[in-house]
Amino acid sequence: MPLVTPLSENHDAETKQLAEFFNETLGFCPNSVLTMQHRPAISQAFINLNKAVMANEGRVTSALKRMIAWVSSNATGCRYCQAHAIRAAERYGAEKEQLDNIWDYRIHPAFSEAERAALDFSLAASQIPNAVDENIKTRLYAYWNEGEIVEMLGVISLFGYLNRWNDSMATTIENGAVESGEQYLGKHGWEKGKHK
Repeated sequence: MPLVTPLSENHDAETKQLAEFFNETLGFCPNSVLTMQHRPAISQAFINLNKAVMANEGRVTSALKRMIAWVSSNATGCRYCQAHAIRAAERYGAEKEQLDNIWDYRIHPAFSEAERAALDFSLAASQIPNAVDENIKTRLYAYWNEGEIVEMLGVISLFGYLNRWNDSMATTIENGAVESGEQYLGKHGWEKGKHK
């Protein structure tokens, strides 16, 4: 049972209009956004931040951004965000072999060294204490420029917010996200947990 009940998609007209972004990303408006509507300024600011963070201005693809989000969410243990990130990665064209083997990105041949550097950055930046060090920096700069690194950290930071929000709220997970979670993550023990 969620800590706070999500409101109707029609509760706030501006949030509803902004939330159309999620129809492409996930195929539905997330319950997290519907809960944020209790203070519409938060839901509106969050959606605008999400849109800015997920905009592609360099070589960091939409699929890679969602895999970065998955690694970050996996590090923090948020099952809601793990399922959302893997679903969005799928919808944005991540290779099936990558989706099936995201747990093994460090060694699986479906991932390039540039992707590994980005995903290791996500893991290091999502840990407490933070584990970003000179080795992570050196590997990032071997493949990515400063603007692209900013994009990546934008995703990691956005999901830091979402991981805390959804785990604390015990946000009810939507059916589409459950399907993707079970398909790609279930073999490694993913389940809804508190997000029922």
